[in-house]
Amino acid sequence: MIIIMERNATKVQIQRVIDLLKDNGFEVRCNVGNIHTVIDAIGDKTTVTPGRIAALDGVKEVKVIREPFRLASRDRKPEDTVIEFPNGVKIGGNNKPVAMVGPCSVENDYAGLLRVAVAAKEMGCEFLRGGAFKPRTSPYDFQGYGEKALRYLKRAGEETGLLTVSEIMDASDLPMMLDYVDVLQIGARNVQNFKLLQAVGRCSKPVILKRGLASTIREFLLAAEHIMYQGNSKVILCERGIRSFDSAFTRNVMDIASIPVIKKYSHLPIIVDPSHGTGQRYLIEPMAKAGLVVGADGVMIEVHHDPENALSDGKQSLSIPMFKDIMARINTFNNRLHYEKTCLSANVK
Repeated sequence: MIIIMERNATKVQIQRVIDLLKDNGFEVRCNVGNIHTVIDAIGDKTTVTPGRIAALDGVKEVKVIREPFRLASRDRKPEDTVIEFPNGVKIGGNNKPVAMVGPCSVENDYAGLLRVAVAAKEMGCEFLRGGAFKPRTSPYDFQGYGEKALRYLKRAGEETGLLTVSEIMDASDLPMMLDYVDVLQIGARNVQNFKLLQAVGRCSKPVILKRGLASTIREFLLAAEHIMYQGNSKVILCERGIRSFDSAFTRNVMDIASIPVIKKYSHLPIIVDPSHGTGQRYLIEPMAKAGLVVGADGVMIEVHHDPENALSDGKQSLSIPMFKDIMARINTFNNRLHYEKTCLSANVK
């Protein structure tokens, strides 16, 4: 930390700051200038927080040099985190990006869900995703079929060999969901539901954490920190777009730049969700490719067997034929990118 004192700070006030830092194990260096006194402090911010120092008389400003997300930071773990599943699928590092596809909501039509799962398997996807509990803006909108949907999802995953992903909305549902899914998802609306983050942090299931509607990158990574602080290091970040003033053409603004930024500052894998990121079918393919170009470890795409009659997010869902066409091009694109990345890595070594 760097502590800048007020220009009229007294020697007593300056010494009080220095004593507090030293008492808490910080290495301190004091630089007395013509206008301000600046104190450099190196140590563990959990012993004395920047806010506590800022509250002292005579302190003008406290600047934090190291990011507050310690467990998710590359300072703590320089190498990429790779999350491996029992069937050999890996997310992160130099592994080939994965694909997670399926309907926004698992509906009361198992045959339709299975058609999507079969198509996903045919196109080389690794995960089947579908909502059982739906956090909707209006209480009159479809809210999901709950445990019945989870049973359908698990059954379709077992029949096709796909890993399953579904969103958890309440910590009380955790014991039930652990029986049905391979990956828990925290949705955008729950990114700062700290009790839920802590609950999934105490289990061993991998967790997909979606970026909040208005979360900064720092807030996003701090949400991941809440999960990791409880002991679960299997966190997969997901860029799914942020709220903007311009909603005439897209549902959200998909922040492509967040991917290389997060790759720079964090070791956690990150995937992209162009379906929610744009809300438009025609933008799914280009934005999925854009995400892969800048380093995403996978894509999440909404696919429905009958989008026109979907109970939620039909407008942004791909039909099965459309999905196959788009996924074929994404796979070709993805294979070429992965080959170039692997060659580049080998040359660097």
